[in-house]
Amino acid sequence: MSWALFRRTLAWNRVRLLVLLLVSVGWGILIPVIYTSFSDAFRQMVNSGAIPRNLMSFGSGDFFSLPGALTLGLQHPLAIAFVAVFAIGTPVAAVAGERERGTLEVLLSKPISRRRHYIVVALAVVLLLAAIVAALLVGEVVGAVLLDVSDELEMAELPLVFANGLLLWSAFGAFSLAASVSFDRAGPALSLSLAYLLINYFFEILGSLWPDVQWTQEYSLIHHFNPGQVLQGNADPLDFVILGLATLIPIIWALVVYPRRDLAAPA
Repeated sequence: MSWALFRRTLAWNRVRLLVLLLVSVGWGILIPVIYTSFSDAFRQMVNSGAIPRNLMSFGSGDFFSLPGALTLGLQHPLAIAFVAVFAIGTPVAAVAGERERGTLEVLLSKPISRRRHYIVVALAVVLLLAAIVAALLVGEVVGAVLLDVSDELEMAELPLVFANGLLLWSAFGAFSLAASVSFDRAGPALSLSLAYLLINYFFEILGSLWPDVQWTQEYSLIHHFNPGQVLQGNADPLDFVILGLATLIPIIWALVVYPRRDLAAPA
């Protein structure tokens, strides 16, 4: 373990981490506000038949219950963008980005193996992701308490929600880091990682809006992070298994490929 590299990776992200922590807490607080302000209106529109119920859902979340609203808030594109900064941006920059700038060889010339380099970066990414996921959940809980609707939540299930969310984003982070160690340029690694995230997001949203292809949601990693179900005491162990495998496979790929790669001279 190289603590100097670990501290350097965290320090490189400290400004964006502080900004995103504040924004994530604010976004989390906003979700219960929207729920308490508009949930009755949404129910009336659905009950009147003016709008189909599936069109009032977004991914696995909706505004018909507080747990559903919290799910929607965590699957919203804004929340995904907050976490993707560290799930995609940091892994790509930490290896492929360093390679493109010609600084990776300098780093690896020091007494640190490629596997150790990978592990240090991976641990830093997980810590950054944990901070953002926790900030989103803290914001949502604070909002629920301030609006006096916290009794609609099973607070004892929050650690499980956190673990589920961290596992989801660790899967995307592991994929991005595997792509990063596989390319000499940040562009291809970033494109592949974003495409992976967008495909998963597309399957989740497509299945929620189009009942005939609802089966597509099962092929989305995002679908296996459902805070609403967990907060209602209905956590599915299979979700954790799927996300665990989606994390483990890229890790194995990276640990095999990275030490064996010939690093071409940067252009």
